Amino acid sequence: MRSASNKGGTIQRFAFVLYLSVATGTLALQAQARVCGADAQSAIATDRPQITSSSVVVPCGSLQFENGFQETANAGQRSFDLPETAVRFGIAGKTELRFATPDYFVNDDTASGFANGFADLTLGMKQQLGPTRGRFDVSLIPSVSFPTGAKLISSHGYDPTVQLPWSRSLTKNWTAAGMFSLMWPTQGARRNLTGQSSLYFDRQLTPSWDAYVEYSGAFPQRGGPQHVIDFGTAYKPTPHQQLDFHCGFGLSAASPDHSIGFGYSVRFQVIRSR
Repeated sequence: MRSASNKGGTIQRFAFVLYLSVATGTLALQAQARVCGADAQSAIATDRPQITSSSVVVPCGSLQFENGFQETANAGQRSFDLPETAVRFGIAGKTELRFATPDYFVNDDTASGFANGFADLTLGMKQQLGPTRGRFDVSLIPSVSFPTGAKLISSHGYDPTVQLPWSRSLTKNWTAAGMFSLMWPTQGARRNLTGQSSLYFDRQLTPSWDAYVEYSGAFPQRGGPQHVIDFGTAYKPTPHQQLDFHCGFGLSAASPDHSIGFGYSVRFQVIRSR
């Protein structure tokens, strides 16, 4: 097992890369200021309600809020969390900053028993790499969580995550998408390297309404795999607002029995080039 100093060095290097990327994105914003806001009329694209994150960034100069509520049941116990708020801000044509506010959990199932309180906050960024050859949209999302949560809920560590979401249109109304992730959560004062993959198919029912089915599998270094099947739908009452609903079911012993949730997202254009 690595020493605490080695672990600290890993986190410092990860944080340095993250902040260097943010600085690079800020310079890119200055270089592209003349086009900031050019795609402000595009429809909202969110990371919810799927487990898979969106493969595209929010438009430059846009501020997007994604919010939700979820109920999770496992072994006869029910827990609730809200507001699931993610704040996304476009700082360049293909770069965004991301901030996940701490969720509040009621009856959260922790290693020390059931507890109420706030979870940790997360800071990250997204760099869109696509579209690539073959018409794939791809993005890279590095992030790190900070130990700001309640005593029984916080991981008490600085936990990095790297995600690689992708998507591709199959036909006019069908889209395939997925994500590969690596996470290093702190569990019991030790890191538990976890790989995760997901795949979903989305069907556009009307110009403002779509539905999807998704599979996700998480494979921790310690503990059993977590397989989940997820169904959901999203409706856009306006191009910059979204209402969503989802429900998921565990397919393995280590997964929750089920989860159900809904959310509301909205995007504002706060910066436009002159």
